Amino acid sequence: MLRHGVSYGEFAEITREVYVASADKDFPVSGRKQSVSRIALLTGLNRKEVARLRQQEESPAGQSSYNRGVRIISGWSRDSEFQDSSGKPAALTADGPAPSFAELVKKYSGDIPVRAVLDELLRVGAVRLDTKGSIHLKNDSAYVPGNDKDAQFQILGASVADLLDNLDHNLDAEEGMTRLQLTTAYNNLSRSAVENFRSMSHEDARAFLKKMDRWFAAHDRDAGDVPSNEDESRMRAGIGIYYIEQEMEK
Repeated sequence: MLRHGVSYGEFAEITREVYVASADKDFPVSGRKQSVSRIALLTGLNRKEVARLRQQEESPAGQSSYNRGVRIISGWSRDSEFQDSSGKPAALTADGPAPSFAELVKKYSGDIPVRAVLDELLRVGAVRLDTKGSIHLKNDSAYVPGNDKDAQFQILGASVADLLDNLDHNLDAEEGMTRLQLTTAYNNLSRSAVENFRSMSHEDARAFLKKMDRWFAAHDRDAGDVPSNEDESRMRAGIGIYYIEQEMEK
């Protein structure tokens, strides 16, 4: 954290947010709405601090820009309406009928101002403009905010939370109810072998995630035409892949 300029105060604030969110979600009293007083008792924070953090958590500002970017880039990557003849994300004009960036934003991000979305994607390095003003997607595999440390930390927090939630679930899960948790790693590889593996694994992982994304696009209520006979439950599911590499002592 220090390497990336995160101070103790900032880390403490993140920890307070996590404690309040966990107390709210994981320790409810059956049949009763979780109160500020109970969360304060569970976390050791005062009621004013709990109220502030809960209000902050409910604000759409936190993850909204990241989620918006994910939806737009996912749609751009898989929706044939916004692809070129080779099936790649097409270069889009800013305005006009589809395929245009304005229509892409309207379809996958609702009534958010087009200029605000474009500025955000330019800021994080996800898209580029050519000399004619057309908009190009720089990475068709995922929304990776390479120039935005705040967004990167949001992704880091979400990824770590998902992994820990998976591990915690598997510790107490009944037989047959565990979630997928697989890892393979070796510790006596040459540098050239690791370079080959890095390239191969990145390529295969991107292809796999694209396949998963297409499946989600066909089943998610916000992105696909889900049959009307689907139940009314709302769930979140996904799969994550991470790469392992480190120097070993000889």
